[in-house]
Amino acid sequence: MSKSLKHIGVLSFLTVVSRVLGLLRDSIQLAVFGAGEVMSAFTTANIAPNLFRRLLAEGSMTAAFIPTLEEELHANGKEGTFRLLSKVASWLLVITAVLVALAMALFSQSRRLVPGHDDKWYLAADLTVILFPYLAVISLSAAFSAALNVHQRFFEPALSPIWLNLAIIATLGAAGYYHARSPIIAIHWLCAGWLLGGFLQMAVPGTVLILDGWRPTFDLGLSPRVREIAHLMTPGIFGTAIYQINFSVSRLLAFSLDDSSATYLYAINRLMEVPIGVFAVAVSTVVYPLIARHAVKGDFGAMAGDFRKGLRLILVINIPAAAGLALLSGPIVQLIFRHGLVTQAAAHSMGLLLTIMVIGLPFFSVTNLMVRAFYAIKDTRTPVRVATVDFFINIAVTLTLIPYLGVVGIVIASTTAIISQTMLLGWALVRRLPDMHFAPLLPSLWKVALGTLAMAAVVGGGWCAVQATGLGARAAAVAAVAGLIPAGVAVYGLVLWRTGIEGRTEIEAMLARLPLAGRFFRPAL
Repeated sequence: MSKSLKHIGVLSFLTVVSRVLGLLRDSIQLAVFGAGEVMSAFTTANIAPNLFRRLLAEGSMTAAFIPTLEEELHANGKEGTFRLLSKVASWLLVITAVLVALAMALFSQSRRLVPGHDDKWYLAADLTVILFPYLAVISLSAAFSAALNVHQRFFEPALSPIWLNLAIIATLGAAGYYHARSPIIAIHWLCAGWLLGGFLQMAVPGTVLILDGWRPTFDLGLSPRVREIAHLMTPGIFGTAIYQINFSVSRLLAFSLDDSSATYLYAINRLMEVPIGVFAVAVSTVVYPLIARHAVKGDFGAMAGDFRKGLRLILVINIPAAAGLALLSGPIVQLIFRHGLVTQAAAHSMGLLLTIMVIGLPFFSVTNLMVRAFYAIKDTRTPVRVATVDFFINIAVTLTLIPYLGVVGIVIASTTAIISQTMLLGWALVRRLPDMHFAPLLPSLWKVALGTLAMAAVVGGGWCAVQATGLGARAAAVAAVAGLIPAGVAVYGLVLWRTGIEGRTEIEAMLARLPLAGRFFRPAL
């Protein structure tokens, strides 16, 4: 696990860089466009490309590809994995090219096919036409990154979102420099940034693989491994489709409510992705090939041990992160998004939604690793069944609450659904693999809870004190983010260390791998 901790540390650091750039990108986007019709149309236009992206690339394909690639590596070495990669990449290229062509042709005819709607819906359709080619490049990027992960190369895939964020920031800057004459022209610059960033996300890991010896060939041969991947992907596609349709329906309902709600959901989801991406996804990305390797060997005891270590690392970070985001949602939104065309009322609405949504943060983080545990044993059907139940829960609660609470009802529904999904997945996982039970995590959980309460007392009390000083909204937000977050982290860390949190040496080892924290942590060998 020590080598894995090194990878987690590197991934976490690079993800911090990515998330900071991502928040800068989102801040610029909202400052330029506000929370009005144009920005909401753009976020809605992203729904269709991202739906297929999750279906074909980062969801079911990656889940099916990594265990199969691990088996190929074990049986035929690196050369075997390169041959399999060429086959999978060839099929992805053909399938996504056909989907992109069909989707662009369909959405380009929106005014003729579905006349009589508001202009914002046609704007969303027009932007969808521009954005859909992103699907092809990001699907290939996912295949290349999965191959690198199997070969224990995590650095280059972790750079992927950084290229996207830099490209978007650059194109938005170009739009400002050239003084785009209208929001429509500026939004086209933003779309160009997405496409440029997607190309870089594909080209960088692809180049690394070529330098490592891969010789890309166009090969549509249906080898047994390719058939196995397709077989494993089929239920995974349905599961991912249910989840993405769930998410897409929520976004579309928000877009239909008014001109701002879709942008609010987009912004708070981006904030939620910071703790999820920085740690939960980093841990899952590194632990998944490890537990898949144990599953291939039939060593389920070792698989359970590494699974729980990953789960503990996720909970140690994301439980206090949820509490901190809830307590400081107002100043965080104020500092990041209250610029340009974003009004104080819009910032207040986003802060309220964030407070509700972060309740589901630990559950979403845990679910990410649980689903991968099922994929490691090539069980892609159970997550589909659970996702189906999750879909109906979300829709039922949304339709019940939205007439009374509007977008707040959508957020409550999604939070309720993710909590239910986590519980059902946990029950199913233990039933399938009894070694994966969660009892060994209980001593850690009460220590995390104690540390979170201490941190919440410091942060909550500190925020009340800052507000009592009479500082302006921006100054108070700076004081809260710059002062209270480090103070809360220090108190939380002190409580964990004094209570002797399980896995302490592993956490120290991981922190020691981080470029800045490493000078303060010197774990015993």
